[in-house]
Amino acid sequence: MSSRALRKLHGNQDLDIIKNGQNTDEEEEEENESLVTSKKKNRKPINPFLLLGEEEEENHNEENNEENATAPDQTSKPEVQEGATNKKKKKKKRKKKKSAEKEVDNEDDEIEASIKEVNRILENSGHGAESLIMRVDTVNDSQKALLMVEHKNLNPDNELKRIFGSRVVQAESSRRRQRNMPMRRRTSWLATPKDTWPHIGKTGLSMSLKETQGNVNYFVFEHNHQYQQVQFKFYDAVESLNPQNIMDIIRTYPYHVDALIQMSEVFRMSEDMQTAADLIERALFSFEMSFHSLFSLTTGNCRLDFKLAENRPFYLGLFKHLVNVGQRGCYRTALEFCKLLLSFDPDNDPMCVLLMIDFYALRASEYSFLIRMFQEWEDHRNLSQLPNFAFSVPLAMFLQEEKNESGDTTEADEKLQQALIMFPGLLMPLLDKCSINPDSEVSSHAYFGDKMQYSQTAALKQLIGLYIGRCHACWKQPEVVQWLERNVKEVMKRVDRKDSFVEECSKKRQVRYQGTPRNILRHILISEIKDATTALPPDVANTTVLSYDPLPPLDSIAAYQRPDRQRTPQEGNTLALFLRSLLPNFNPNDPPARNEGAVGGEEGNNLRQGVNVLMEAMRDLLANIRPMDPPVENQGEEDQEEREEGEWD
Repeated sequence: MSSRALRKLHGNQDLDIIKNGQNTDEEEEEENESLVTSKKKNRKPINPFLLLGEEEEENHNEENNEENATAPDQTSKPEVQEGATNKKKKKKKRKKKKSAEKEVDNEDDEIEASIKEVNRILENSGHGAESLIMRVDTVNDSQKALLMVEHKNLNPDNELKRIFGSRVVQAESSRRRQRNMPMRRRTSWLATPKDTWPHIGKTGLSMSLKETQGNVNYFVFEHNHQYQQVQFKFYDAVESLNPQNIMDIIRTYPYHVDALIQMSEVFRMSEDMQTAADLIERALFSFEMSFHSLFSLTTGNCRLDFKLAENRPFYLGLFKHLVNVGQRGCYRTALEFCKLLLSFDPDNDPMCVLLMIDFYALRASEYSFLIRMFQEWEDHRNLSQLPNFAFSVPLAMFLQEEKNESGDTTEADEKLQQALIMFPGLLMPLLDKCSINPDSEVSSHAYFGDKMQYSQTAALKQLIGLYIGRCHACWKQPEVVQWLERNVKEVMKRVDRKDSFVEECSKKRQVRYQGTPRNILRHILISEIKDATTALPPDVANTTVLSYDPLPPLDSIAAYQRPDRQRTPQEGNTLALFLRSLLPNFNPNDPPARNEGAVGGEEGNNLRQGVNVLMEAMRDLLANIRPMDPPVENQGEEDQEEREEGEWD
């Protein structure tokens, strides 16, 4: 703004008072004080937006006044008076101030010109400055990317403050904080570092920019030589099936991500959820401290190839963290992590975030986001063929109309009827999970009966079981149940009159859902929802799944390979291991014999002695075994028992 606009906004105060807080000229200060006191009495409230439209005219008048004030009078001659030198000094000061004001005005000329032009257009169209601000905000919101992430929404404490209030959250955090411990400032967006965590230092984990395609950057995590050696020790600890060995690695290397993820699973199985969540947060903190300078969590143009083995722990850590956050009731934060995880590979979606993002959107009341995602991604992703989107999107439409109190549920009704016709096997398990008893008309109808349940493929049963196990709570509201009942009856009418859409959906079910993709199986295993895990195929259910890398892709790529282990004689010869176990001083962790070839030395003598003792015991056993005589006919049971007892004496 110009100086005149600032004076008017602040009640005709001098610009130097506003900027510097004081006036160097005592006389001008006194004059300004008198002007301020006189103007304050008659001051009226000023609309700041009106100043934008008046600046052009005011600046023009101000320049004319300055020219008239500084222009010399050609007709009159200057008179010499006392104190002329003081007046010249004052004039110089005023000129300096005016020149400074002109410099400030020149800096704002470009901004003011654009504002005036927009105001002129809006005034001609009948809109004011206030409508301009509202219109600009609306455009910005509509132009935001669908998967754009905001840093503030990644912190669950911010959501807890909105739910319970900042005082409650701060009191809880201060209670948990140890006494005489300095409070650390937040240095990570993914996880808040705790005072109990050790100093991170150099972990050996880093990130590099692999390539750039258009506006998309592809990154990869890298392990230095020291980190690779720790990784080999971690593999040995996992194969030992002893969690204590993994804990030893964490004590020595407290920010080794694979060890933290694996040990978090151990604590989760022992129902220590707080420690399990803490280890996952520490792993995410280690990842973020190794981010590349160009890697951004908010722009949505950063990619991580899931085929690279070094990138997969980051996916798994984010997945487990958002589940932990969702279990705490922070659904908005969990939704933000879903968007973040999906933005790293939106085309392949290796963790199948699309199977869970609808649940967190519903629980967080982000209905517009879910509807917008369905509308924008339906053409190229066929989201309507997923049971979770087929049912969650009409539910979001219905809840949004209920929230707005509009009462128009026509579109939501049509979407729900299409979902019920496409996936009729979902209705009865959903009602049973919600403890709702349907009426006899629905339960006896052939389209929703047991025959439809048994005719579903295994892949479709997995998707339905996953949705019911996760989202059944969203359908328990009384108004939702009534809305569902009304549309179920409409579907039965459409089935009875043999609607063409019913036959079309039946053909689609027969062709599709013939096999389960590997990313969906991975999602079901990590989610551990019983309704879906019971429908897993035997080859997956009976397969050993590594907690730090569940179901890796078949085309997995590793930057380095684990060196071949030198097998000990005990591992190479099962008979030798069995024979050595018979020795009194046997220890499977003892190092093997130094000499190659046949076992010799003191250990060889002990082994031979043990073999001789074993052979003698086996000879005695074989010599004392006698065949059992057959029972004599026509002999009583008591005589037979006495004969058997005599033989074993």
